[in-house]
Amino acid sequence: MTDSTGRGPDGGAGGGEGRSDSTGSQGGNQPTRRRLTLTGISSRAWEHPADRGALVALRELRGFDEILRKFFGLFNERYFRMKYLGSAIRANGWQYSRVHGIYLEAAAALDFGEPADLPELYVSQTPFANAGAFGMDKPFIVVNSATVQMMDDDELRFVLGHELGHIRSGHAVYHTLLVWLVELVRGLNWIPLGALALRGIVAALMEWYRKAELSSDRAGLLAGQDPAAALRVHMKFAGGGDLSDIDTAAFLAQANEYDRANGDLRDSFIKLMLLEAATHPMPVARAAELRHWVETGEYRRILSGDYARREDDADASVSEEVKAAAKSYRDAFARSQDPLAGLLRRFGDGANVAGDWAKAGADKFRAWVAGDARRGEDPGGDDD
Repeated sequence: MTDSTGRGPDGGAGGGEGRSDSTGSQGGNQPTRRRLTLTGISSRAWEHPADRGALVALRELRGFDEILRKFFGLFNERYFRMKYLGSAIRANGWQYSRVHGIYLEAAAALDFGEPADLPELYVSQTPFANAGAFGMDKPFIVVNSATVQMMDDDELRFVLGHELGHIRSGHAVYHTLLVWLVELVRGLNWIPLGALALRGIVAALMEWYRKAELSSDRAGLLAGQDPAAALRVHMKFAGGGDLSDIDTAAFLAQANEYDRANGDLRDSFIKLMLLEAATHPMPVARAAELRHWVETGEYRRILSGDYARREDDADASVSEEVKAAAKSYRDAFARSQDPLAGLLRRFGDGANVAGDWAKAGADKFRAWVAGDARRGEDPGGDDD
């Protein structure tokens, strides 16, 4: 094994998977923890099947992402970059060095490339805990100052790894499409049929983006390789930074209660209403989903070196990924304790209906995007 400098534990040249080193907590009071460097890992390794199916399909559409990049990158990306360049602190070796050091460790674990080539990182003075990835051609990350103050080193590593996961997966491109369509729906509200047609696409994109958040949670866990720290992050986002009076088992029991919707069908519909326009799953649900992913053995399998590689991305099969997405919906539907899911299971093959709906939705959205991409293609060829 090697550390982040490429040297083995004895100081000599190392081989195999690398490791990145750091202190295990804010202030360095705990022993140094060592994390595996997941050499050559593809974002497909951590992407939720429903997220991965949509991304693989969209990546296959030649020119579509370039249309979005050119159309929205002209001003939107420059606007946000200038905003944070003028109003936030760029983290590096001289400013917010603790945050920058943790960022380098998270990027090293995900084999993100040379430090000089990493997306820029900014810390913005904001009293609310949050972080975000911005931009398409030259993405960058903004973490709120409240997050920096609230999280210890291991927790912050998860947060930064989460944002790196968004960037590696290219979520910004398709999230931009989502924002654009939402605004378009609002503008077409006076045309009932036009708005109705787009609402279905927006709903599908919202569902995709919620799954994209689950994907990036997995990336955050792989960056920090500390499931307990990942759980603490969700607890802090749900209830604030003080965990001295918070019980992990009780928090997970609360997640289970949310899944069951108190056993009341009315609460099942309220859950659907709450999620309809939400880009993020509820914190308790995110914690439960990440815990389930760990318990399936997928997390340990990746750490053992069995994962999708970037060199094979071009060979990814759209049909196989869409099938995997449908299966993930069927599996989630089958294990759900929600009363509405239980009702559908009793009165029909609800799990297969959920899977078929997911596959049909993906096919329709892909067809719509394909038509849009063809309409936007330059008949004279690609631009440099």
